[in-house]
Amino acid sequence: MHQTDARKILKDAPVMWRRINSIGIILDCNSTYASKLGFAKSEILGRTIFEHVPKDSWTDMNDSLKIWFETGKVSHQKITFKRQDNTTFPAVLHAVSLYDEKENLIGSNTVIFDLTEMDDEKIKEYEYFFNEAELRLDEISKDYSKLDQNEKSEYDGLKKMFDLLSSTNLTELKKF
Repeated sequence: MHQTDARKILKDAPVMWRRINSIGIILDCNSTYASKLGFAKSEILGRTIFEHVPKDSWTDMNDSLKIWFETGKVSHQKITFKRQDNTTFPAVLHAVSLYDEKENLIGSNTVIFDLTEMDDEKIKEYEYFFNEAELRLDEISKDYSKLDQNEKSEYDGLKKMFDLLSSTNLTELKKF
């Protein structure tokens, strides 16, 4: 999948990120997502999101999808994730919809916070990353009119995602 300038922001981000299509198939993910789950990226792409949660969390994942379909976003959705070695960890999921140029739903950008790591140092790392990402998106926006439709869709989706993340009180996630 083509890496736009906007998506390159997430390549080695400290947060777990994935992009899914409208039926929950993973189209892309960053290195953090892959390493936290213990898979190579090639083993993740094309798989369903349900492969990364234990069966007893499928209802939570279904609820998350339902909220996403109804509202176009999900925030503070607690879900247990499953690594390749079948160990699990609690996480909080945030997602925003992606649309094509005709405003048809094409998928979502999803950021996942591993709750076992939510300490003050990690929160500062995330906040720094979010601020830097916003600055990079601001730079990209200066040439928005020159972007092709795919790049505009990518930019718009990531801008919405970082707006959501920037408004999230990360300290509250420690309480989950």
